[in-house]
Amino acid sequence: MTPSPARRLWAAVEPLHAVVYFAPETAAAAKEAGLRGYWMGYFAGRLAPLGPIGPVPATSVLFGFAPAMVTRALPDAWSFASPDDVLSSRLAAVEAALDRVVGSGHDELTELLERAAAACRFDGRPLAAAWSAVPRPAGVLGRLWLAATVLREHRGDGHVLAAVHAALTGLETTLTHIGDGVIGRGDVQPHRGWAEDDWTAAAERLRGRGLLDSNGRLTDAGTAVRTRLEEDTDRLASAPVDALGEDLDRLLELAVPLSRAVVDAGVVPVPNPMGVPRP
Repeated sequence: MTPSPARRLWAAVEPLHAVVYFAPETAAAAKEAGLRGYWMGYFAGRLAPLGPIGPVPATSVLFGFAPAMVTRALPDAWSFASPDDVLSSRLAAVEAALDRVVGSGHDELTELLERAAAACRFDGRPLAAAWSAVPRPAGVLGRLWLAATVLREHRGDGHVLAAVHAALTGLETTLTHIGDGVIGRGDVQPHRGWAEDDWTAAAERLRGRGLLDSNGRLTDAGTAVRTRLEEDTDRLASAPVDALGEDLDRLLELAVPLSRAVVDAGVVPVPNPMGVPRP
């Protein structure tokens, strides 16, 4: 099927946001801020705009991660670095990473991304709302990344709403993604913290609902649920697209080459746990 405008926007912009998860500048900044290990840096960095959040609400917001994995990082992270320090170091690091890979400039793309992000509504979307309240960086690349992040978390929060509406847990949602063939289990399992028993129990629940077959692939019923989930996610992410109107094509024209550069430079790997392809 032809991707919806909302999905085209996500595919074009997601790699620009995802630099933060893979660039060495981000890992170095987290270490310099005092955080210990990749995952403490990940959880603290992604959640810093929410303040010194604890593991229970953090697990709820993040949706797809095992509670034990989140608990290993939070709240300990805040004893090493404050949310404000984590946020400022993260923004500086990602700006440096983008400058290294795509160079300076990109004012027009930044303005279009900010226009799209300004159209987002944040009802029931705590992570996107928190990032939308982060003060705009002075540099163009920092602004570009922040706007891309607001758009990304806006869509992600909407995806959580759609999954919960479909009566899926975070792990079950991941299994439907794997069952659709978009990503492999090996691309995701090491990055979410669930024990093997958790994966087995979640698969059994989905088989009991008739959504997965014995090989872990989606059944016809599972495909229908997954299709509806993606359609709902696109619908809930449509406000930025509507605000752009005909300028969406211009945003894509500007964003796709940068995202390809990020992937081709090896900064954002494909495949990856997010399931985002090279645009």
